[in-house]
Amino acid sequence: MLNLSGQALVLLLAAAGCGGALAQDPFAPPRHAMVEEIRTIARDAATDTGRPTIDARVLAAMDKVPRHRFVPPGEVRAAYANRPLPIGYGQTISQPYIVALMTDVIKPHPAAVVLEIGTGSGYQAAILAELVGTVCTIEIIEPLARQAEERLRSEGYSRVRTRIGDGYFGWEECGPFDAIVVTAATSRIPPPLVRQLKPGGRMAIPVGAPFLAQHLTLVDKGMDGAVTTRQILPVQFVPLTGTR
Repeated sequence: MLNLSGQALVLLLAAAGCGGALAQDPFAPPRHAMVEEIRTIARDAATDTGRPTIDARVLAAMDKVPRHRFVPPGEVRAAYANRPLPIGYGQTISQPYIVALMTDVIKPHPAAVVLEIGTGSGYQAAILAELVGTVCTIEIIEPLARQAEERLRSEGYSRVRTRIGDGYFGWEECGPFDAIVVTAATSRIPPPLVRQLKPGGRMAIPVGAPFLAQHLTLVDKGMDGAVTTRQILPVQFVPLTGTR
């Protein structure tokens, strides 16, 4: 049985008249409710983030990608809760609002080539694949990387290229990148990632000590190559593993 919030239950009842569609996707109502919650959080957090709304294309991707297929079987009931969930090996799938925010701040466009550091279960890569031309994603934990590759392939995300390796060094052969999303915290912004970012590109990365104060940070690389950073929001991510 799904663990539905009150809002999701209302949407479920409202969808009851659409019997056939609901039978095909019983997770649609809680997924819609998740998106509405993201809208609300974005509005409430606007003072901190400077972003009172999330782009409609990003929300549409969040409303389309089946998050329940990117979590372990034991977490399916909580798949659309607005919180991180464990995916094994000490890793997590990020809170949906944070996924939406990180995707939004890099300003994805249909022709973009985007690098993700930390494939995890593959969910963030799937969201990006709905919005950009090519996603290159790196995972250092081999079992997670293999599972994510298989899952993304079975879900039809042919625009995603996967690799097992140390994300600190990026993926030079796949770049340069219009944007980079880093889904683990690091004490400093990796220079190889900055180098692989195109002029005019953006990177969303949690910066801070593991399990201590961290901030989601937006890195802007100007057309002249100059780099500026801006803290967006306090966050809590698992640490980036590998060389640092």
